[in-house]
Amino acid sequence: MKNKDAIIILTTTDSSAEADKIAKYLIEQRLAACVNIIPEIKSHYRWKGEVVSDEEWLLVIKTSTKVELKIVESIKNLHSYDLPEIVILPIGGGNNEYLQWIRESVTD
Repeated sequence: MKNKDAIIILTTTDSSAEADKIAKYLIEQRLAACVNIIPEIKSHYRWKGEVVSDEEWLLVIKTSTKVELKIVESIKNLHSYDLPEIVILPIGGGNNEYLQWIRESVTD
């Protein structure tokens, strides 16, 4: 089933508390229909010239293109990282009823 505007936004945090804070804010503000938090993933990356390994929490945010800029700004404002990961992925298709639920759950 084709999709027009449902997207997934990914971000990581350094703690469960911060992941919960961002998730709850996005849901309370009706900027996301659902936020899954995947705990204690291991991330390896280069930061300021050094190779770093950290434990992080991954947020999988189901939302709509109509509020993606608001979500980006919200994450930047709520996040403790200097440069938070914010990756936006289109949802190419899926269960039409679920995609409709995402659209109806998010308000701009």
